Formats: sequence, structure tokens, C-alpha cells
Amino acid sequence: MHSEILAQPGYTSVPVDEAPVKDLFPGIRLRPLWKGENGAHANVVEFDPGSTWPERDVHEPGPEEVFVVSGTFNDGARDYPAGTFIHAPAGSWHVPATESGCTLFVFYPEG
Repeated sequence: MHSEILAQPGYTSVPVDEAPVKDLFPGIRLRPLWKGENGAHANVVEFDPGSTWPERDVHEPGPEEVFVVSGTFNDGARDYPAGTFIHAPAGSWHVPATESGCTLFVFYPEG
């Protein structure tokens, strides 16, 4: 084992089920996992079945990277099953929703 790996500055881990939960909208929860000094951050977003983001979700100031961990995610235009990666460039938008429920890993490289 190389225990010095864990002593490196900034090296972090968190079990998702131990991350704090923030209710964003009815049936939609955010679990923040990490935030970098430049504003970059990583989250898990959980959607209950039948939940919908109530407005356009605009990607500002930078892009949004989404990986569908489980379930099926809909961006307002089409469905994305588990295992799908989505890159949404800065300034783009979508209206997140799901019929079946889903869990997403969401990364904002520029905050």
C-alpha cells in the first residue's frame, strides 16, 4: 500500500451516501461531492420518478458535463439511458426531467 497517496494536498474522497443533501426542487436533490479553488465542482443529482426542473437550466459560466449513472434522463428533447455521457457547452440550456427517475454525476469544470 502507498498511504502517502492519501496525504497529497487536495486528494479527496467522499461516499455519495454521506454527502450532504440539498433539495433543489420537488423530487430533485443535489449532493455536492467536491469544489475546487477555481470554482469547478462535482455533484450527484438525484431525480425521483416523474420529476422535472421547473425552468431552463442555463450552463453558465462554463460547460456542464453529465454522466447518467442510473435510470433515464431527459434533457427536454430526448432520453439518455444509464451509461450516457452528455457535454453541454457554456451558454447552452436544457430542461431536465425523468419519467423513471435517475441519478446523474454532474461536473462543472469552470464553476
